[in-house]
Amino acid sequence: MKFKSVIFDLDGTLLDSLPDIAESMNRVLEELGYPTHPVDSYRYYVGEGIRELVKQAIPKEKFEHYSARVGDGDGFDLLVKKYRAIYDVQWRKQSVPYRGIPEMLNALMERNIKIGILSNKLDDFTRQMVVELLPSWKFDVVLGSRPGIPLKPAPDSPLEIAKRMGTHPGEMAFIGDSGIDMQTAVNSKMNGIGVLWGFREKEELIKSGATYLIDHPMQLIELL
Repeated sequence: MKFKSVIFDLDGTLLDSLPDIAESMNRVLEELGYPTHPVDSYRYYVGEGIRELVKQAIPKEKFEHYSARVGDGDGFDLLVKKYRAIYDVQWRKQSVPYRGIPEMLNALMERNIKIGILSNKLDDFTRQMVVELLPSWKFDVVLGSRPGIPLKPAPDSPLEIAKRMGTHPGEMAFIGDSGIDMQTAVNSKMNGIGVLWGFREKEELIKSGATYLIDHPMQLIELL
């Protein structure tokens, strides 16, 4: 299959960002006196946005407690703000592109293939991460979560990117490391390519509709 354009997930696909995410959330948990989690556990907490991350990380009974205290300055939104404040400083400390990502992006640009990024992180923050951690490449479109627009796996943002790139969805690949990313590809009528170096397992990617699986970034170039 010859793809004209590709859309990448960010965390777990282009960037190994898990240590910074885990460090930030664990600091919040420590501050509140709650149990912390090993870095590896955070593989299953990320992917659906910051609120879901915080919900998964705190004890279940505490989530119910905070959720019931809406509007008093001590509710669930406060936990999200605590995490965001720490992560805003921490995210640069350890996050780096995965091995092979620079070479893959260079090869895509040499072939004049349009490249985009779609993350469930906040839009402004997604753009900032791309500018600072992936500065050597020009992405045609970079989008994160925006008010009023559903997160992945909804097709709204992928189809917006397709339109802005001027590419039919069927001639595009959506590349990611999670079941949500593969569901996004299915919902958008794009080809889902699951990466095996990220946060989730092969079985999840296959179950969620991956068209192809790759275990090294340069294998994407072979598919093209």
